[in-house]
Amino acid sequence: MTLRVVLADDQAVVREGLVTLLGLLPGVEVVGAAADGVQALELVAEHQPDVLLVDLRMPNRDGVETTELVRAQHPKTEVVVLTTYADDDSLLAALKAGARGFLTKDADADAIVRALRSAAAGQSTVDGALQQRLVAAATSRSPVRTKELEGLTAREVEVLRLIAAGLSNTEIARTLVVSEATVKTHVNHLFSKAGLRDRAQAVAFAYRAGIAE
Repeated sequence: MTLRVVLADDQAVVREGLVTLLGLLPGVEVVGAAADGVQALELVAEHQPDVLLVDLRMPNRDGVETTELVRAQHPKTEVVVLTTYADDDSLLAALKAGARGFLTKDADADAIVRALRSAAAGQSTVDGALQQRLVAAATSRSPVRTKELEGLTAREVEVLRLIAAGLSNTEIARTLVVSEATVKTHVNHLFSKAGLRDRAQAVAFAYRAGIAE
């Protein structure tokens, strides 16, 4: 059965290279290629692919938020994330958002097609190096009190963690590679859901919830 894939990467060279590479693989059809998360969601809605192969770092809407929206709005489409070694802070967020597989950008064709087919079959795939980093990231943080965080999205939790680290909205936008307006929206939603009045309360809340050290 042909595996239908939408891919998203803001770097034209990487995106075009992936289109060419996947097009050469038997049983794989690239039905759309996006330059950012907004376009990726539109292509998923239009084509209903089996898998979205998405870069973590993109403008307009990053890979974590895109993953979260795709899994919420198009649950039949699984997500495999492409990452670089600079993306450690986003790996857990992508996992919580519903990503089924994780690949580094230097993965070869065999690794990519295995990850895509595993994801389409509902199985998780994480290459060895990334698996070690995910475990390290998970064990390095305080235990998260999930009850405190009920109702928050993965992105809102990540924004809360960065607020607790002392980052301004501008710095958070740079860290997450999104617009400052997007960060303000996440902050407003976070404050409303958690009943927070200001950033000082947000920091205290983050410590109570176990996501700040």
